[in-house]
Amino acid sequence: MGLPLAGDRSLVNTNKIYGIGIVGGGLAGLSLSILLSRKGYRVCLFEKEVFPFHKVCGEYISMESWDFLIRLGLSLENWNLPKIHQVNITAPNGESISEKLPLGGFGISRYKLDAALADIAISSGVEIFENTKVYDISFENGNHGIQTSEGLFIVKIACACYGKKSNLDVKWKREFLKQDESQNYVGVKYHVKVNLPEQEIALHNFQGGYCGISKIEDGKYCLCYLTKSENLGNSQLSIPAMEEKILKKNPALRKLLDEMVVLYEEPVTISQISFSKKTQIEQHVLCIGDAAGMITPLCGNGMSMALHGSKIAAEIIPLFLENQISREEMETSYQKNWNRQFAGRLRTGRLIQSFFGKTFWSTWLIRTLKPFPFLVRALIRQTHGERF
Repeated sequence: MGLPLAGDRSLVNTNKIYGIGIVGGGLAGLSLSILLSRKGYRVCLFEKEVFPFHKVCGEYISMESWDFLIRLGLSLENWNLPKIHQVNITAPNGESISEKLPLGGFGISRYKLDAALADIAISSGVEIFENTKVYDISFENGNHGIQTSEGLFIVKIACACYGKKSNLDVKWKREFLKQDESQNYVGVKYHVKVNLPEQEIALHNFQGGYCGISKIEDGKYCLCYLTKSENLGNSQLSIPAMEEKILKKNPALRKLLDEMVVLYEEPVTISQISFSKKTQIEQHVLCIGDAAGMITPLCGNGMSMALHGSKIAAEIIPLFLENQISREEMETSYQKNWNRQFAGRLRTGRLIQSFFGKTFWSTWLIRTLKPFPFLVRALIRQTHGERF
């Protein structure tokens, strides 16, 4: 469907013409919307859910994002969030290694964090359309048309911040969708009560996946694991059966799963997660956050990458809107800056993940690294950045 800009402008509701349209109300989308709205641009954001809501996420954020989140308007110090500065990793046989995190991080639920950012976005002038589905994004005559369940919106720049996978990826026939189905993962998340050190994030390996647990607000812990989809298939598509049959083979995980108290009835789940390389521009749409590239969860840095990616985009987009650079220059600059910051981290993450979730290799890696703690710290640094 062509955009009605060159022809009959009466077909366009002027209330639905914006400078920037953002698809997805996660960390990347919300922070980008705040930054651009504060610069004086008219911003609309589309989110298919209604805030607040739970989503699959490890809910650990590297300290590199702390200052940025405060600048956005969050009162993090007043929230009494757990500070995390130690990592404990176990192999499927229970062998472990423990080391300090060079920069450290903090825990906070997406339920709390995203809703707080949404409130800041609204107070900054962003128009958020919740419970709104996006069906398509087209490009014509220098503008994007975003077709949604609320109608057609016309924007100068469209940004894809929708997360791990979307119907838009299918429409655009993105390359990462062509990967081997055996490389797809399933994510499962619980909030739990359990007696564990509050300053530690633990990462427990099992055959075909790994499970992380760390403290968040209000004395709760986030337990989130990633597993090859075949593990679920081999367990009659039953999460409890898979946990009993596969995860509990790791003695540390067995103890954890048996002792924890689950705080909601059913886990939050997501399927068809891919860590294949992605492009940062599709159909002249800027992809930000997980839509641009997903770092493996074991690195604990996906949330910071989403936030930092929004900062990169927010610095480049105004140059185009103020006619200082062309659209092509904007897209090229964004891609270069994004890859300069994150491409190396993604490669390291994929390399580390190739060892994890495999009984022999994860055990070998832990045994190899145990006498050399400086190597553990070096690997962590390779998947993280500086404060921004």
